[in-house]
Amino acid sequence: MAKSTDPLSKRQRQKPADLHAYETITRGIRIRVEPRYMEDQSSPDDSHFVWSYAVEISNDGTETVQLKTRTWRITDALGRTEEVRGPGVVGQTPTIAPGSTFSYTSGCPLKTPQGIMVGSYQMADEKGALFDVAIPAFSLDSPYTQRTMN
Repeated sequence: MAKSTDPLSKRQRQKPADLHAYETITRGIRIRVEPRYMEDQSSPDDSHFVWSYAVEISNDGTETVQLKTRTWRITDALGRTEEVRGPGVVGQTPTIAPGSTFSYTSGCPLKTPQGIMVGSYQMADEKGALFDVAIPAFSLDSPYTQRTMN
């Protein structure tokens, strides 16, 4: 589900300490991602682990931009990497005015209890010039992840 929101009301609703949120800013475009393990959709005994991730794209810049394409690199705990490319996000190519935010939620299945995602969005500015916006790398960790100390 995608929606545009007023940035002030969204900030007021944010939790004071989002410990599992990842954020980066490129050319005034803030990308914030919060992954969540989906226990009810996962089946650890079948090596099927599912996460949702909520993405908030905020235009802190001075120009209106449009999201054109996305590229994701998804790596599981065994180092297997899949690249996903395509137009827009969740079937949309949103236009985001200065001071506005676009939010959506999507998901990712893996065959391992842990992984990492990173990517970029290709945006167009008001003149049609294309530029890439970094999506921060974020960790996909299930309760079935074995952690080791180095």
